[in-house]
Amino acid sequence: MAEAPCIPTHVLIFPFPLQGHMNPMFKLSELLCLAGIHVTYLITVQNHSRLLQNTDIVSRYAKYPGFRFQMLPENVSHGNAQPIKIFLQLYESLKTVQPFLRDVLVGRGQARPVTCLITDGLMKFTLDVGEETRVPVVYFRTASAASFWAYFCSDKIVEGGECPFEGDDMDFPVRSVPGMEGFLRQRDLPSPFRVPDINDTSSFYKIMSVETQQTVRARALILNTFQDLEKPIISQLSTQIPDIYTFGPLHAHLKARMDVETTSSMTGSSSSLWEMLHCIKWLDEQPLKSVIYVSFGSLATVTTEQLMEFWFGLVNSGHRFLWVIRLDSVADNDGEQEFPAELEEGMKARGYTVNWAPQEEVLAHPAVGGFLTHSGWNSTLESIYEGVPMICWPYATDQQINSRFVGEVWKLGLDIKDTCDKFTIEKAVRNLMGARKEEFAKSAKEMATLARKAVNEGGDCHHNLNKLIKDIKMMNVNAHHA
Repeated sequence: MAEAPCIPTHVLIFPFPLQGHMNPMFKLSELLCLAGIHVTYLITVQNHSRLLQNTDIVSRYAKYPGFRFQMLPENVSHGNAQPIKIFLQLYESLKTVQPFLRDVLVGRGQARPVTCLITDGLMKFTLDVGEETRVPVVYFRTASAASFWAYFCSDKIVEGGECPFEGDDMDFPVRSVPGMEGFLRQRDLPSPFRVPDINDTSSFYKIMSVETQQTVRARALILNTFQDLEKPIISQLSTQIPDIYTFGPLHAHLKARMDVETTSSMTGSSSSLWEMLHCIKWLDEQPLKSVIYVSFGSLATVTTEQLMEFWFGLVNSGHRFLWVIRLDSVADNDGEQEFPAELEEGMKARGYTVNWAPQEEVLAHPAVGGFLTHSGWNSTLESIYEGVPMICWPYATDQQINSRFVGEVWKLGLDIKDTCDKFTIEKAVRNLMGARKEEFAKSAKEMATLARKAVNEGGDCHHNLNKLIKDIKMMNVNAHHA
């Protein structure tokens, strides 16, 4: 009697369609492909088009015969929303996807049945469809464990009278988040907590709170972090969500699992929605650890006034800088910007600007000695892995709490949140790149060593990824013996 053909394990990956959420999902997809698992990656038409235009993504994933893209319905889009509105626009349009997702999970139009759905942990409707179709759903939260835990404890924070905020003292201590009682202030809570009405169901706060608390319904939770970085918080989380896989930093984990030849061919390869511009040649000409890299990510915007404060602060610091200024990053830009002569001179002498940059490559460059960042989680992890100290100027969402951990808990840099004046910026750059350079370099190097240990063979993250792969393959076996 002939044996039944082996049905491959097939994972459906469903990221929230923003750059910072898609990047780690791409890394996870490739790690699963390396383990022989088939992967279908759901993507908007808009984002797929931008990837084709700006990256080598098609040729890069062509080496995995089990990988493919599947387009989401065309109405899933942020349209022409301004950066601050993009999340809410996408969140609303994604709610229409349920019938489409149901068809994919039950196999309509699919040659391979779906074993497991790994979805961004901000789309509770995927849990509803998973329960209906009996496909296991694993949540992946692409932000820090600390921010996830703060949202998870939102009811406790409200009950403790620490939200909504009263008065102007943003340094009021927050004691209702277990594991953070000694250092968390109201200004360090994720930005959606800065809301006047916590009962407004359309508010960013309510969305994040409700979505996060739905996580207990998922089969498991994936976090892009490692034990030595967030152990006290992961321990707290484990009391509420028993099945947690931590195996970050994901970009480093992927490199650790590839051979040297493959990793070297990845240099210059990206999953960016923006065209990469060449700044490595400029960095090659700069002295060791002399450049502060400045980037506020894919969504943050500044006003013209804030832009000028940063510009003065950077130029007046006397240090070299490489600055990413996206074409849409100045919120009130109404044409050509006039710069004072002293800024122009300082820029020519020590500065270099680009619209977008290959960030992993930049942070790994020997000329880079510091990172002025918006404290997005991907940026924070990339900086930690390369041992680059940070100046944190958080913009929104999880970035406020990330910056507190960088400055107060991990001692990897300076937190200048809720300020934007040239004197503060100049002083911070001088401290990071000069007066306190050795202090921050030492702590950053120690944390980088722990990150590398975690993702290499024998490390806890290496073990956790193997466990996830084994568990997903077991889901496949169970599904076909049910």
